[in-house]
Amino acid sequence: MAYVSTNPTTGQVEATFDFHTPSEVDERLELAHQAASVWRATPFERRARHMVTAAELLEGEVPVIAEMLSREMGKTFAAAKGEVAKCAQTMRFYAEHAASFLADEQISSSASSSGIRYEPLGAVLAVMPWNFPLWQVVRFAAPNLMAGNVGVLKHASNVPQAARFLEGLFLRAGFPLGCFVNLLLPSSRVADVIRDERIAAVTLTGSEGAGRAVAATAGDVLKKCVLELGGSDAFVVASSADLEVCVPKAVTARVQNNGQSCIASKRFIVVEDRADEFLAGFSEAMAALVVGDPMEPGTDVGPLVSASQRDEVMSQVNDALAKGAVATAGGTALGGDGYFYLPTVLTGVTTSMRAGTEEIFGPVAVVHTVADLAAALELANATPWGLGASLWATDPEEQRQGLEGLDAGMVFVNAMVASTPELPFGGIKRSGYGRELAGVGMREFTNAKTFYVA
Repeated sequence: MAYVSTNPTTGQVEATFDFHTPSEVDERLELAHQAASVWRATPFERRARHMVTAAELLEGEVPVIAEMLSREMGKTFAAAKGEVAKCAQTMRFYAEHAASFLADEQISSSASSSGIRYEPLGAVLAVMPWNFPLWQVVRFAAPNLMAGNVGVLKHASNVPQAARFLEGLFLRAGFPLGCFVNLLLPSSRVADVIRDERIAAVTLTGSEGAGRAVAATAGDVLKKCVLELGGSDAFVVASSADLEVCVPKAVTARVQNNGQSCIASKRFIVVEDRADEFLAGFSEAMAALVVGDPMEPGTDVGPLVSASQRDEVMSQVNDALAKGAVATAGGTALGGDGYFYLPTVLTGVTTSMRAGTEEIFGPVAVVHTVADLAAALELANATPWGLGASLWATDPEEQRQGLEGLDAGMVFVNAMVASTPELPFGGIKRSGYGRELAGVGMREFTNAKTFYVA
C-alpha cells in the first residue's frame, strides 16, 4: 500500500510513496525520542534561529511550494501562495514570542518563591488533514518546536509531497535530526503510534470520527490530546449589517480553499428584513465565480480534492433538491476531467435533508431566513458543532448580543473566522477541545509545573 498524490484538476496520479514499514516507524520514533531530550535543553535563542531560517526558506521558495500545493490538493495558486506566506509569518511570530509565552509565572504564597514553570512534554504526534497541507502542520509545529517539544507527523495520505517537503524543510533549517519526523502509514496504524511510550501526547485536526478514535486511544493510555474537528459555522446577518461589505465577505467565507475549510461559513442565517437583498446579491456573486484550473490567475474556485469528495457534495445537494430545497445558484458538478463543483446556494433546507444536518465540505452555502436576531442566534446554536461563527452588524447592541449569544470557540464580528498566530484557535461541543496558537495553545503540550521554594 502507498500514499498517492493525485492532481484533482486532471485526475492523474503524479506520485506514490510506500508506507513506512514497522521497523522504519520504530527507527523514526527512536530518532524523535532521542532528539527530545536534547532539544528541550536547547535555549530559546537557538530554537528561534532555526525557526527563522525555516521561515526564510519558505519565503524564498513561495512559487515552487505553492505550485506543489495546487497540484496536490487543488487550491488556487493565489491561495497556495497565501498559505506559504502565512506559515512563514507564523514561524517568525513564535520565534519572537515563545520565550515570553512560556516564561515562569511568579505566584505569591507562603514560600519565598513560587509559581509555575512551563516545560516541554517530549515527542508530540500530529495527525493532520489535507485541506491546508502546510498551514495545519506549521500551526502545530512552530509553537511546539519553540516550546521544546519535537514533532512526529502523520499527514493525510493524499498529500505525501507536502509531508515530505515539511520534514526536509526543518532539516534544511538546521533543526537537529529527529526534531521533526514524518511517518507514512495508514490510519489503521495510528493507534499503535499513540500507544508507543516514546509519544508523549497527540493532536489531531480532522473528522469527528477520527477525533473519537484518537481520543479513545489517547485516553486509554492517559495521554494528553487536542482535537480540532469539523464545523458548520454560522454567518449571521443582523438588521444593521452593511451588505456592501457583508455580501462579498460571505462569498469568500464560503468558497475559501474551494469550500474545503473547517472554519468556512456554511450556514448563512439572515434576519427577515435583510433577507431578500442579501440572497439576491449573494446568489449573483456566487454564480459569477470562475471555476477552473487553479493555476490560472483568473480562477476563483478550483476542484475539490478527490472524486469521492465531489460525489459526497453532489449527493448532499441532490438530496436537498429532491426534498424541496431550491438552488438559487449552481447545484451541479462540472463534466470533464477533474473534480469540479459549481458554487451553490441552497434555500428551503430543513433538518429532514442531509444539507440541514451535515457539514458540507465544498462550495455550497445554505441560506436560512429568520424573524430577528434572537431567532438567528438560536438557529446558529442549534447544531452539534461549535468551532467558529461570525456576526455582521454595525449596531453596538447587536454586536454585544452576538458576542455573548453565539456558542462557539471563536466569534468574529464584521470579519470572517480565521486563524492567526496571535489568537487561540479551537472549538467546543463536537468541534473538539483544547486550543492551538497563542500562549494558550503553546501551553497545551507543556507540563505546568508548580514550583515552591521555602
